[in-house]
This record gives sequence, structure tokens and C-alpha cells, in this order.
Amino acid sequence: MAKITVNQDRCKGCGLCINACPKKCIDFSTEINKIGYHYAVLKNEKECVGCGSCYQMCPDTCIEVYR
Repeated sequence: MAKITVNQDRCKGCGLCINACPKKCIDFSTEINKIGYHYAVLKNEKECVGCGSCYQMCPDTCIEVYR
């Protein structure tokens, strides 16, 4: 099973990872991080295939992919 983690404190909430996910597993959190943004979260862990599209799109390298 694959999984991603998002560094919540560094995420600027740009949404590029959300748009890049082919399985639509990522969404914005309802919480706000310490710099004032709704950060990205993995909302559907069972559907994540660990393709790395989100990682590749993140301009701030806030995402790590585990397979």
C-alpha cells in the first residue's frame, strides 16, 4: 500500500498536487497551518497508488511518497 505525507507547516496551499493526483486522493484541509494556508492532506489513503505525481508538482517539495 502506498502513502504520501505532506509537510503541513511548509505547504502554501497552491493546489498543484490536488490537480495532479489521478485518483483524486488529495484535498485541502479544513485547518490552517502556521503560515495561514489551508494545506494539502491525503483524504483517501486506500486509493493512493504512490505514483508520485503530487510530489513532482509540488514547488516547495512538501510531499514525500512511500510505497
